[in-house]
Amino acid sequence: VQLVESGGGLVQAGGSLRLSCVASGRTFYAMGWFRQAPGKEREFVGSINWSGSRTDYVDSLKGRFTISRDNAKNTVYLQMNSLKPEDTALYYCAADKTATWDTPSRLALYDYWGKGTLVTVSS
Repeated sequence: VQLVESGGGLVQAGGSLRLSCVASGRTFYAMGWFRQAPGKEREFVGSINWSGSRTDYVDSLKGRFTISRDNAKNTVYLQMNSLKPEDTALYYCAADKTATWDTPSRLALYDYWGKGTLVTVSS
């Protein structure tokens, strides 16, 4: 499985961005979004089960970030609203091949990773 993220860029604080992650082949897996800011560890943003019926988010981002998926397009999305400078990071999508109905949050559970897309939020 190959994952390719897109949609990152430079945005002013308060703005929005939508990231996309396209997977090669059909992926009936739970998918997650993570981010890594400069000098910090990679952290969980949110995840979605294979059907899209369940999502999970880190508490600090609930209400601003939304994950969705379109399995017909093999694509997972991360809608980010009311962006803040502290949201600046490299954003990764990942797939957990052992999870279907779950929404895993642990980084170590994910098997496949994209190379990331950079989001920069200016103040």
